[in-house]
Amino acid sequence: MTRTADSKDSNPVLNEISADPGLSVRVFRTMAAAAGVAVSVSVLIAPWRITTGLLLGGLLALINHHWLQGSISAAFRVIVNGETPQLTLGKYFFRYLVIGTTAFLAYKLRVASLPAILAGLSTFVVALFVEALREFYFAIIQREEIS
Repeated sequence: MTRTADSKDSNPVLNEISADPGLSVRVFRTMAAAAGVAVSVSVLIAPWRITTGLLLGGLLALINHHWLQGSISAAFRVIVNGETPQLTLGKYFFRYLVIGTTAFLAYKLRVASLPAILAGLSTFVVALFVEALREFYFAIIQREEIS
């Protein structure tokens, strides 16, 4: 009981998040790869509206991920450094307004299929599953034996 917590690292949640700086890059690349595979397969077997919807949804998902990454890093800078918040509520909703308006216009102009747009937007889910499988693999491979 003579051990005390290290006061330098007072927020373990922030330390865990910043422990893997390559996570965001891997998720972004996996999203791009998933969208690319979906569009490539769709070009061969699906109508052009579905292919366009997958492409548009994938691009919107990548843009959303990029914007969200900037928003989150700004929010954590506020928490860690005590800076004044730079993120306004308007910027947060503007992101969804742009994505929703683009998807709605593409659907209404009959350029893309709405289910295909939603499937393209779901590439983030694919990226999370790939990252979870990666972490699970490394947890099994690098586990320590209990003696």
